[in-house]
Order: sequence, then structure tokens, then C-alpha cells
Amino acid sequence: MDTIEATDRLEELDSVVVRFAGDSGDGMQLTGSQFTSSTALAGNDLATFPDFPAEIRAPAGTTFGVSAFQINFGSSTVLTAGDDPDVLVAMNPAALKVNLKNVREGGLLVIDTGAFSKRNLQKAGYDTNPLETPLLDRFQVLKFDISKLTMDAVKDYGLSNKDALRCKNMWTLGLMMWMFTRPRETVIKWLDSKFASMPTIRDANIAALNAGHAFGDTAELGAAIKRYRVDRAQSEAGEYRTVTGSQALAWGVAAAGQLANMPIMFGSYPITPASPLLHELSRMKEFNVLTFQAEDEIAAICSAIGASYAGSIGVTSSSGPGIALKGEALGLAISTELPLLVINSQRGGPSTGLPTKTEQSDLYQAIYGRNGDAPIPVIATATPGDCFDVAIEATRIALKYMTPVMLLTDGYIANAAEPWKLPDINNYPSIAVTQKAARDPSDETAFNPFERDPKTLARPWAVPGTPGLEHRIGGIEKSSETGHISYDPDNHQRMSDLRAQKINNIANDIPLQTVTLGKDHGALAVVGWGSTYGPIDQAVRRARAEGLDVSHIHIRHIHPFPRNLKSLLAAFDKVIVAEMNMGQLITVLRDRYLLDARSVTKVSGQPFKIRELLTAIHEELGEQGARAAE
Repeated sequence: MDTIEATDRLEELDSVVVRFAGDSGDGMQLTGSQFTSSTALAGNDLATFPDFPAEIRAPAGTTFGVSAFQINFGSSTVLTAGDDPDVLVAMNPAALKVNLKNVREGGLLVIDTGAFSKRNLQKAGYDTNPLETPLLDRFQVLKFDISKLTMDAVKDYGLSNKDALRCKNMWTLGLMMWMFTRPRETVIKWLDSKFASMPTIRDANIAALNAGHAFGDTAELGAAIKRYRVDRAQSEAGEYRTVTGSQALAWGVAAAGQLANMPIMFGSYPITPASPLLHELSRMKEFNVLTFQAEDEIAAICSAIGASYAGSIGVTSSSGPGIALKGEALGLAISTELPLLVINSQRGGPSTGLPTKTEQSDLYQAIYGRNGDAPIPVIATATPGDCFDVAIEATRIALKYMTPVMLLTDGYIANAAEPWKLPDINNYPSIAVTQKAARDPSDETAFNPFERDPKTLARPWAVPGTPGLEHRIGGIEKSSETGHISYDPDNHQRMSDLRAQKINNIANDIPLQTVTLGKDHGALAVVGWGSTYGPIDQAVRRARAEGLDVSHIHIRHIHPFPRNLKSLLAAFDKVIVAEMNMGQLITVLRDRYLLDARSVTKVSGQPFKIRELLTAIHEELGEQGARAAE
């Protein structure tokens, strides 16, 4: 068991941002995830940001092969992974080169000097060793030969040099857990489970973890190395666990199936960053979830459409390039008016773009990206935990209105983690499903598969094999009166109008838009959607603490918009629309409402920093913002 030293030997912190960075083979994602688990058990609020290269294994020691994991944890609400790291753990020169510019002045650098060989320095683009220059004078620097210290810690286990060095991430984790008074037990239990069939590897990693932790106690570094304590966050009573967006989204999909009392059929093709959804759902067979890994994107969505036609909840997922490939089949689902959940985990583009970097640039694609007039509802998640509720809401809409629904998330939400209070599923209303019953054999009237519910305009869900509901289906236009193929121009106009009106009517069945933070009128509103939620909230919160009249509006239902959104935006003198694309939401808002707003955009593959948005707020509020900034 870890022991915590007396309070007077610990430096108290409200929050801290730690970034682990190294080669893609150094295990930084694993190190970060285990540090996150221990931090969650310590009761801190947290948010994480895994940042890794697209290459499966980039050349070792190169800058484009650097993998990093950032965690922001504190004793109060944490909604972003933090702007600038307070601590950077750099396992090689390339990791230092890539991440140094982001570390706050005066921050702590923990550096493995054993990796700073002449060859590694050259690969990173250093002409001279930065450890021997004034480059690092602005920071606190702890330099250890972590490689050698790890080798010494595991020398009794008979590992090769290569395998022994693989344990250095555990040595580093042990040191950081000592520094921030994190418990080791959860990591040791994880290692016991992970390497149960390889006891030598297990014991070596545990020894490295313990050695790194002990080094903090025994090293004669004087005041150069400190221990820190971050108090527990005050949270609502309940059971919590750390979740990523992909996990919460998968659980939300499964929960929607339970609430509708229907099976889920998930057809998908692997693509970053959407693949974890397939992995998670494949482990949920006991909840009547069937997963199918198709040979390509088109097969994946067609299998889901077939499942919906057959009476299940069809779900498919991808990222932007895969959504493009699914486009024609998505049009088929719109034409046949079948319920279908399409999940888009957005990444940088165009084409295959930036596979492991986050972006919000598929909004046009979601709203407009199909041939013909083919409208569908579009809904977006805001945080990892929010994915659960959004999946349920998207499924409800799909089933009630007999329509495909596009659910937008992104790489940041998919991979980021946060503490999430486990909901009571009994508090969720059931999802009504109306599959048409068999017809009386004596009824001689022809069945019309496109006869509509007068309230929702949804067509009947006629499951194949149901007596009396035999009908033809396909992508060619159908008669509104019979459901048969029709090339009649007036019928096509009527069917196009009906499909559009059905989607527009959903605005009457979604919540009114509320203000996330601040007043419902005033000098300035900052509008966002998706994963910009955290940085906007924190920027607005800081601006309001400075006395600025600013509010935050975050949009979940993007098509159709909530019916009061126009009047809500009109209640503000100025509006900023912040999004991680070149200005797609602001274009839609201008199109619908003639909104005069300022666009703040970012397409670097990295999330917004809080200060970037706070600067925009100060600029937009002019003299008021300038006075507050002083």
C-alpha cells in the first residue's frame, strides 16, 4: 500500500496538466491511461487527450513518430485536457522537440537522458544537445537516465535489453505516481491481469513501477523534486467510472436497444477513430447486440439497412472518408424511409486527411452530403459522457420518424476520457416502436407502405414476413398512394416535400435551445457544437469571472435546429461561432437565420485552447474586453 506523507511535506495544487510523450513504441498511451485510472480512483475530476501518430510504427526517434497523452486533473470541474502542460515527461529528443513549445514557462520537464544519443538527437533535428544549451533555462528540469535505471530495476528477470527497456514507461509511471501521490494498487492489479500468462514480464513491469516510485523517495535531489497533492473533487453522490466517448457511445447504443426492446445490428468497417466502437459493441452480445465487420464501407451500411428492413435497429459507423463511401446507400435508406443510426467519428480531411487528429469538418457532409434532396436529422455529442444520452436520443428519433439519423462525434471525444456518473436506466423512458401488425385476411384493400402517420409523417414499419404487408422496396421513387415505382413528376414533388417536412417537423419534438452558461440575452454569445463544449465553457466561465457579459450556447440538435434558436440568438448584441473547421456551422446559421456573427475556427488537428477563445471574447467585446484583460 502507498503511504501519503504529512500534509506539510506536500505542495497543494488546485489542478495540474501532465503530458507523457515519447516514441510510438514507448507505451505512452498505456502509461497515460493507467495514470488516469489511478487519478479517477483518487477522486479528482479529469479530462484526457490521447495524441498519437497515424503510422502504425513510424521510424523510432523521429518527430512524426511521437505519441503523447495529456491529462488535466483537479479538485474542481475539469472540462478540457488543459491548455499548456505543467509537467512534460519526455522520453526522447523528438518528444521534447515536438512538445516543448506547449509547456508553460516555469513548468517541469522530466527527461530520460539515456535516450539523448547523438543518433536520436539527429533524428529529432537537433544540431546540439538541448540539455547542454540555454534552451531549457525557462523550465524546471529533472534529468535522469531512466533507461539505465529501468535496466537496473529489472536485471534479475533475465530479459533481453529490448524487453527490459519496454518497462521504462512503468518506471516513469511509478515516479509520476509518487510525485502526485497516486495509488499504485490499481496499476499492479492491471499488470497482474494483463500479463497473467507471462509472469516474468508481469513481475518485471511491477518491479519497474515500484522502482520509479521508490526513486522519488530515495534520490538525493533535495528541493529539486517535490510531491504534490490535488484534493478530491466535490461530485454528486453516485457510482462513477472513467469512460471514453467510444465506450459511452457503445453503451448508449446498447441501452437504446434495451429501451426499445429490440435487437441491435451493428455493421461496420474498421477506420480510425471509429474502430473502438466496433470493439466495444462486439463485447455486448448479452444485450442482444450483433456486430458484423464487413469487407468495406458500402457492405457495412447495406447490412445495417437490411437489418432495419428486417425489423432490427440498424447501426453503422465510420469517419468522414467512410461516410463518403456510404453516401449512395444512405440515400437508399432515406428513399426507403427506414430507421438507421449512422455514427460519424470525425477526423481531419479532406480525403484520408489526418487519420488520428480531430476535426469537425463533416458538418456540411452530414447535412447536405447526398445526391438529390435527401434530408436527415443531425445530432452532435459534446463530451465523452454525453455520448450515452445522444445515442439514445438519436435512436429514438430514427425509430419514431422512420428515418436515418446522423450522429456526429469526433476523434477527440472518441478517445478522450472523463469521470462519468453511471445513470439509472430505469429513469429513462422506454422508446416506443410501432411495427405494423399483420392484416386481417379479409381486408382486400392494397397495402400502401408509404401511407403516413398524420402527426409524424412516418411511414409504417412493415417487417418482411408479416401477413398482408407484402410490398416492393428500393431506391427508385415510389408512389405516395400505392408505394409502387413512380416516375410521375407531381408525385416526385409530393414525395420530396413529404420527406423534407417529416424531418422539419422533428423540431417540434426536441427540447428548446437553452443557454449552457450565462444569461439568455446580453452583449455576447459564444455558440458551439460537438467537442468545442469544454474550451468554450471554460473560456466563458473565465470571461464572466472578469465581469464580461458573455454566455455560452451549445447546440446538440443541428438539423433541424431547435425551434427557438433564432429568437435566442437574436437576444444577443454579438455572436461568436467557434468550431474546428473553416466555418461550416456559421454558414448554416447564416443560411437559416441571416445571422451576423463572427467565425472563430481552427483546423490544426488539435482542440481549441481556452486562451484562444478567451482572446476572441476580449476582441469581440472591445473596450469592455480590454479593460477585463487588464
